[in-house]
Amino acid sequence: MDILQKLPALSPKQKMITLIVGGVFLALLLIGLVIGLSVRGRMLADAMAKVERILPERYGIDFKVKNYRFTGLTTVTFDHIEVLPKEREKLADIEKMSVSVRLWALLFGDVKIGNLGLKNAKVSLVKQDSISNYDFLFRKKEQDTIKQEKEDKTQNYAALIDGLVKQVFFKIPRDMELENFEMSYRDDSVQQRIRLPQAVIDGGDFEIALFLNDNDAQWNLEGRVNPDKQELRVELSSEKENTELPLLRRKFGLGVSFDKVMFELKKVKREHKDSLTMAGGWAFKNLRVKHRRLSEDEIVLPEATGEGQVNIGSIGFEIDPKSKVQVRDFIFQPHVKFIPKPDKVLSLSIHTGQFEAQKLFDAIPKGLFETVEGIEVEGRIAYDLDFEVNFDNPDKLSFSSKIDDKELKVKKWGKADIAALNTTFTYEAYEDTLLMRQIILGSQNPKFTPLNQISSIMKKTLLNTEDPYFYEHNGFEEEAFKLSIATNIKEKAFKRGASTISMQLVKNLYLNRNKTMMRKFEEILLVWLMEASKQVPKDRLLEVYLNVIEWGRNVYGIHEAASYYFGKTPSTLNIGESLYLSSIVPRPKTGLSSFDYTGHLKPWAQRHFNTYGYIMNKRGQLQDEEVPANYGFYQVVLQPNLRPPRPKGVVDTTFSEIDSNQEAIMKELEMEERTRRNLLEKLFGKQPEKEDNEKE
Repeated sequence: MDILQKLPALSPKQKMITLIVGGVFLALLLIGLVIGLSVRGRMLADAMAKVERILPERYGIDFKVKNYRFTGLTTVTFDHIEVLPKEREKLADIEKMSVSVRLWALLFGDVKIGNLGLKNAKVSLVKQDSISNYDFLFRKKEQDTIKQEKEDKTQNYAALIDGLVKQVFFKIPRDMELENFEMSYRDDSVQQRIRLPQAVIDGGDFEIALFLNDNDAQWNLEGRVNPDKQELRVELSSEKENTELPLLRRKFGLGVSFDKVMFELKKVKREHKDSLTMAGGWAFKNLRVKHRRLSEDEIVLPEATGEGQVNIGSIGFEIDPKSKVQVRDFIFQPHVKFIPKPDKVLSLSIHTGQFEAQKLFDAIPKGLFETVEGIEVEGRIAYDLDFEVNFDNPDKLSFSSKIDDKELKVKKWGKADIAALNTTFTYEAYEDTLLMRQIILGSQNPKFTPLNQISSIMKKTLLNTEDPYFYEHNGFEEEAFKLSIATNIKEKAFKRGASTISMQLVKNLYLNRNKTMMRKFEEILLVWLMEASKQVPKDRLLEVYLNVIEWGRNVYGIHEAASYYFGKTPSTLNIGESLYLSSIVPRPKTGLSSFDYTGHLKPWAQRHFNTYGYIMNKRGQLQDEEVPANYGFYQVVLQPNLRPPRPKGVVDTTFSEIDSNQEAIMKELEMEERTRRNLLEKLFGKQPEKEDNEKE
C-alpha cells in the first residue's frame, strides 16, 4: 500500500516534503551502513589489539584468540578463546563463541546483546593455598581506589543501582544457545563442577537443566527475561529432595537445599535521577538449612513468600512499608531503611496489627525453636517495634518494643513445660556441655530453700544487681536492651547481654548449652510466653532462680553458697555477705579471688558495695535492715579452709599482693561495674556528684 494514502490530511506539498525527508534519512542510513561495513573489520582488529594489550598490563591476563571475524551484519564469531592468568592455571577455554549487538539500540548509544552462542566452553576456578587464578577480578589499582573514595563522598545510590541494572539487562541476550558449557571450582580440599549440556533462550523464554559433576544432582532452571522492559522471572527446582547446593557444606559448613525457589523482578521505575524503585517477589518451598551456628537441628521451612518493592534514593535504601512476607498464614510487613553515609544509620519497624497468636507459632520453621514445637495457644495479639541506630553514635539509639497480649492463653505447652515450674522438678546443672549433677527443686531436697527462708537483704541485693525491676517488667528490660546493643556495636563484638532473671532462668532450665544464633531468639520467645501466661508467680520464679544459679565451682543454690563461703544458712546472711554473693553471680568461679589470706575482701571489691549499697539506700530498701559502715564490707569474712596461704615473709596483715590473673579479673570487674553503673543511672536517675564522692 502506498504510504501517502495513509496521510490524507497532508497537502501535496507536505507529502512531497515528507518523501524528500524520508528519502534523505534512508540515504544517510544506507551510506552510514556502507561506511560501517567497509571499516568494521579494521575497527574489530583495533579493538582486539587493545584488549590483548590492556589485559596483560592491567590484570596480568593473556587473552588468546585463534581467529575472529564478522559472520553477519552485527555478529562477531571467535574461534578457540583462551584466558590465561600469568603463572596460574587456565581460567577459560572456549571452542567457539558468537555474539551480536542490537543495531537499533547501538544507533542510540546503547550496547545491547542480541544473540549469544557458546560451544564447548569451560571456565575453571582454581585456588591452591592462597593463590587463585581469578584473584585479578578483585585487584584495585591505587588510582582506582582514589577515584572510588572521591566517588563515595558524592555517591548517588539511585543512579548507581540504575546503571548497574541497565548494564546487567543490556548484557542479557534475547536469544542464546549454549552447547556443552561447564564451570568448575577446585581448591586444596574440594572439587566440583556445574554442567549445562544445552541452554537456550528463545525470545526471552528459557528452560535449562544444570548438573552437578557427572550426575550427582540436577537442578532445573526456567523462566522468562525481557531485557527491554527489565523484567525477570527465575524458578529453580531440584530434581531430587534434600539435594544440597554445592561447595557450601565443604567451604562454610552450611547445608542448604530446597524443592523450589523463585525470584521475580516485575518493574523498575525511575522517577528521576534521585529516585529508583524495584518491585518484585520471591518464594521458596521446603527450604532446609543446617549450620552449627544457627541451630543444632536442621531448620525446615515448608513454604514462604514475599512481595513488595525496594526504594532507592540518592543517599540510602528502603524496603517499602507496603512490602509483606508470608509464612503459612502468618503475614508481617517489615519497614527497613538504611542510609550508609555520611553516618551509617539503620532503622527497622514492624507493626502487625491484631492477629491470631497460633499463626505465629505455626509459622516457626521446624527445628528452629524445639522448645515451643507443639505448643497450642489462643487469643489475638499485636506487636509493634521501632528501632533506629546510628552506628557512628550508638549511645543515641532508639528502641521501642511493645506487645498487646492481653488475650493470649497457653492451652498446651511444648517441650518446655513452663507450668511444671509450680511443682517439684529436677534441674540438671551443666558445666558447658558436661552434666555436673541433678538438683531436686522441692521439699525432698534438704538443701532446697523456700523464698521465705532467705534473708530479705539477700533478695534485695540480688534483685538490684541482677534485675532491679524484676517484679515490674514482663521479662524484658528495655533500657538494658538499649545499653546492650550500644555496647556491642561499639565493641564490634557480643560483649554484653541484657538478661533479666526470667531470661537467665529460661536459659538454664530449658535451652541447650550450644551457643547458636537462634538460641537467644528462642530464649526471648520462651520468656515472653512464661511471663505473658502468668501461670508461674514471680515469687516462684525468684525462688527457683535462687536455688539453681551457680555460686562457685560445683556450688549451686543459695543454701550451698551461704554454707560454702560463710558457714551460714540463707536466713542469717547479712548485708555485706549478701552484697558479696550478688557480686559474683556474673562470674561465680572467680569468687574466691576477692579475698586475701586473712579472709577479708580485697579493697578493689568495695566498688560493688558502694554502688549497690547506695542504690538500695536511695530506693528506701534499707530502712528495716541493719546497715553498718561501708554497707558491711568489713563484716565479710571467708571460712578459714578456703583462704589463700599467707605470702612468705609477710607479717603485716595490711599487705596486699595482686598477681597478673587477679589484676585481669579486677579490671574486668571494674569495667563491668562501670557498665552497670551506667544502666542504673538511667534506671534510677544519676546521683549527685557530691553524694557520689562521699560514698566512694
